[in-house]
Amino acid sequence: MLTSYHVHSCWSDGEGEMIEYVRAAGELGLSELGISDHYVLTPDRRRFPWNMPVNGVEQYVELVQTAAGEADESLIVRLGIEADYIPETADELRGILASQPFDYVIGSVHFVDGFPIDENAENWEALSQADRDVVIRGYWARIRELAETGMYDIAAHLDLTKKFGFSASVDLSSEISAALDAIASSGMSVEVSTAGWYATCAEQYPSASILRGCLDRDIPVLVTADAHSPANLDRGYKRAYRLIQEIGFTEVSSYAGRMRIPHRIAD
Repeated sequence: MLTSYHVHSCWSDGEGEMIEYVRAAGELGLSELGISDHYVLTPDRRRFPWNMPVNGVEQYVELVQTAAGEADESLIVRLGIEADYIPETADELRGILASQPFDYVIGSVHFVDGFPIDENAENWEALSQADRDVVIRGYWARIRELAETGMYDIAAHLDLTKKFGFSASVDLSSEISAALDAIASSGMSVEVSTAGWYATCAEQYPSASILRGCLDRDIPVLVTADAHSPANLDRGYKRAYRLIQEIGFTEVSSYAGRMRIPHRIAD
C-alpha cells in the first residue's frame, strides 16, 4: 500500500492539473492518490494566492471526482482537502467539511495570530527571539486546539515552525506533549512529511523525537511528500519509510470515507 495524500494541484498552489497527478501516480505505481488542495477560511474571507476560492469547495470536489474518473483501474483516487485551523472560523469550517464526501481532511496551522509560519525567512528574521518563542508556543497551542475540534483526520507537517531554520530558545516540551496527547485522543494520524528535507531546516516534519512521542501514544502515521508538482508525489519516500521503521512504526494509514485503514509496512 503506497499512497500520496498531501497533494496540491493548480486549484491551489500546485503546478499541475489534477489529471496530470492522476497520470503520474499511475506511472509511479501508487496504490492511492489523494488530492488535498488548500482551503483557508479567514474571518475577513481574505483570498491568499495559494488558497482555493473560499466559495469553491463544491467545484473543487467535482474537479477531483472528474479526475478520478480518468484513473486506471489499479489506482484509487481519494478526495481530500487541507483545511487550516483558524479559531474564529472553526465552527463554520465544520459545516463546510461535513457537507462534502471527503475521504480525509488534513488539518494544518499556517498562521498564529496572523503571523505567517511558512511564508518566508524574512518574517522570522524580523522577530526578536522572544517573539519567535511566542509564535512557536502559539503554534503548538493551535495544533492542540486543532486536534480537540475533532474535525480532522491527519495532522499536517507538525513542527512547521522550523522550516527556515529558526527554533525556540525555551523548553516547549509541555506544549508539544499536550498537542500530541490531543492528537492521540482525537484518533488522528500524523503525516511524516518529506518536504522538510528540501527546506532550510533539512529535516522531515516532524522531528524524530516528536515521532517517538507519537509512537509512545500509539498515534498512527502515514508518509506524505506535500507534492506541489506531479514529479514529487513520492519524493523521499524510501528514506521516510526507513526512518519510521527505525523508530518502531509497523503500520501506515490510508483513508476512505473519513475512516482510517491500517496497513502493515512490508519488510
